[in-house]
Amino acid sequence: MSEWIDNQKNLMFFAGRAHPELSDQVAAELGIEVTPQTARDFANGEIFVRFEQSVRGCDAFVLQSCPAPLNKWIMEQLIMIDALKRGSAKRITAVLPFYPYARQDKKHRGREPISARLIADLLKTAGADRIITVDLHTDQIQGFFDGPVDHMHAQGQLSDYVREHYGTDNICVVSPDAGRVKVGEKWADALDGAPLAFVHKTRDPNVPNQVKSNRVVGDVEGRTCVLMDDMIDTGGTIAGAVKVLKDAGAGDVIIACTHGVFSDPAAERLATCGAKEVITTDTLPIPPEKRFDNLTVLSIAPLLARTIHEVFENGSVTSLFNGNA
Repeated sequence: MSEWIDNQKNLMFFAGRAHPELSDQVAAELGIEVTPQTARDFANGEIFVRFEQSVRGCDAFVLQSCPAPLNKWIMEQLIMIDALKRGSAKRITAVLPFYPYARQDKKHRGREPISARLIADLLKTAGADRIITVDLHTDQIQGFFDGPVDHMHAQGQLSDYVREHYGTDNICVVSPDAGRVKVGEKWADALDGAPLAFVHKTRDPNVPNQVKSNRVVGDVEGRTCVLMDDMIDTGGTIAGAVKVLKDAGAGDVIIACTHGVFSDPAAERLATCGAKEVITTDTLPIPPEKRFDNLTVLSIAPLLARTIHEVFENGSVTSLFNGNA
């Protein structure tokens, strides 16, 4: 009887249609193929997904990036997860390089939603057992999901690039606001204990995507400033911060972020704000019309592939960050 039983684990990798380049890179890093599927839109916008191979008993990893139109790609991932659950997949891991709605992680005023929690609930209800994501807007979002969350960090890749191209002798790490100072401290440690500064800013809660940068807290004069953030949407905050740093006597300003959302008019703002280089990763697709001369895009695929491998092999994801994740 025992010779009939084959209970070896089977990794299967699934990808939505939002960012096929990243999916192909992750699959190549893992040495596997993206599982073939049929995915199409009906005339009224409804999405249909069917996998071309049996998924029974598999360890499924479903990657979906969420650029605009963001709501469509969230729905596609939920439908893919539901199809896997109904196809008897053994374990389903939702891989979200960019966690959608992460900025709506708390109520600023009454009668507002906490949409980041809603996304976690939707993933759980659809059938996801686990989430892999990169650089959440705030760490507490991990607690919104009732299950394991592997919160990966692109800071290692970004800071290694800065170290390699700019050294650490005259570097100053700058947080774009007081709320990201703790992340700035990790950057400073990674860059040999570089000094830390932050830009004091005010934001009108009634007006989205508009920020007034005021002044720099910290000594930046003559230094190469690394202005770091988790994401850049329209670029208003970062462009304003570059101007404040330049006014304070900073030398070159390097912008580093994980998620290049780059909604209009971000490309124009970043190209003309005075920054020497803008470094980001490809957690989101960056089409040609959003690219500009001083933009550098690093691949997040190796990090995602190593994470998927460790999860599948029941290894340690924390080991990817020398125990500091």
